[in-house]
Amino acid sequence: MPENVDVPAHFQSFLAFDFGLKRTGVASGNRLLRSATPQATIKAEGDARFAQIQARIREWQPDALVVGVPYHPDGAAHDNTRAAQRFARQLHGRFGLTVYQVDERYSTTEAISSGARDADAASACIILEQFLRNLP
Repeated sequence: MPENVDVPAHFQSFLAFDFGLKRTGVASGNRLLRSATPQATIKAEGDARFAQIQARIREWQPDALVVGVPYHPDGAAHDNTRAAQRFARQLHGRFGLTVYQVDERYSTTEAISSGARDADAASACIILEQFLRNLP
């Protein structure tokens, strides 16, 4: 995430997603604690994924959403980069919430090396905590 992203002060709660073609990790968190909590990973594709996301949004009532966008180590985009960016646009279009994109290079590697039982949810936590750390 660029360091200068302007996140309104009244945006306090967030849902973050580690997008995957078959599984999407989810985490919830807030600005006050600057921490994230893993939620159940969504194991669905296409519209079924969005139905589950809608249920999470209804449950958590976030002020905004955060999506991890993967890049190659050198910063170059690849197919999954474009898929995650498209997913972020779809979230905004379907739910009308502000969506922030975060560079999530190495989040899954970090989640796996920490011994996480659910690497997707742990990766979503890492993405969200990185985002929260960069807020003023």
